[in-house]
Amino acid sequence: MCYNKQSKNKEGISVPDNPLAEVFGFPIDNQSHEAKRYRRGRLCPFNNKVPNCTKDKAIDPLGVCSILVEDGSATITCPIRFRENWIIAEDAAAFFFSPDTSWTSLTEVRLKDGTGQSAGNIDVVLVSYDEKGKLLDFGSLEVQAVYISGNVRNPFAQYMKDPDGQSQMVWNGPNYPRADYLSSSRKRLAPQMLYKGGIFNEWRKKQAVALHKSFYATLPELPAVAPEKADVAWFLYGLELNKEENRFVFTRHKTIYTAFEPALLRITKTPASPIDDFIQHLQSKLDDRLNNSPDISTLQDMLTGSH
Repeated sequence: MCYNKQSKNKEGISVPDNPLAEVFGFPIDNQSHEAKRYRRGRLCPFNNKVPNCTKDKAIDPLGVCSILVEDGSATITCPIRFRENWIIAEDAAAFFFSPDTSWTSLTEVRLKDGTGQSAGNIDVVLVSYDEKGKLLDFGSLEVQAVYISGNVRNPFAQYMKDPDGQSQMVWNGPNYPRADYLSSSRKRLAPQMLYKGGIFNEWRKKQAVALHKSFYATLPELPAVAPEKADVAWFLYGLELNKEENRFVFTRHKTIYTAFEPALLRITKTPASPIDDFIQHLQSKLDDRLNNSPDISTLQDMLTGSH
């Protein structure tokens, strides 16, 4: 497949020929025996909690691991996709613990706030321990895939009807799926950092965040610090196509080290527009309200029943 081919959808916007980069772990034109086996069994090759893909629905899973974006590159849309070879855990452990530390990972760990209410689950908690198995230290690893705006199930369903025949499919359906970076940061990443991250920061425990590099590129520039002074490590990953195997490889692109509060402030604070623009908008709405308000005498007549 040529991953930078472009066509126009029904809205007249240039997009890749179809949005599907990986389905059940493989590019849609990969017709190897292994790829067919994973598609046939609806299997997940990226260390899901069970052998099968469980995204969206356990019985009829939405097996789209990543989608193609406007420049033809692949962007990760499933958090389980980040677990390839557990590179993210190894990277986070190198930030949390000293070399030669014994550590392991625990997934979906429940977290409570100071009132006993649930603050959500931590995607991965890495723990270090001594030779007797006693816990020594821990840190959190949050994984943030990219939300999709539009409908990705329709092209997925079309492809799964005939994976062999649809390996070069062109999708021009309505509501073309796209990476929604803004919603990913405002609705997911920022609240996670605010609530769960705030608890870990109060405990003075380190945190790691795993993101696709294209997602991070949409965030405001975070103030970096030296690794030894960092509270948070932002691990940026990408998908590189291995043309010989016709398969995407999960690869670490870059690491950004930050303090917690300056990074959180930068993510959650929106630059203000000029106040004069807002005043003008309010004045316009006020003018409309005053010009279209009901006649006072008529309204009084209605209330008193007089004519």
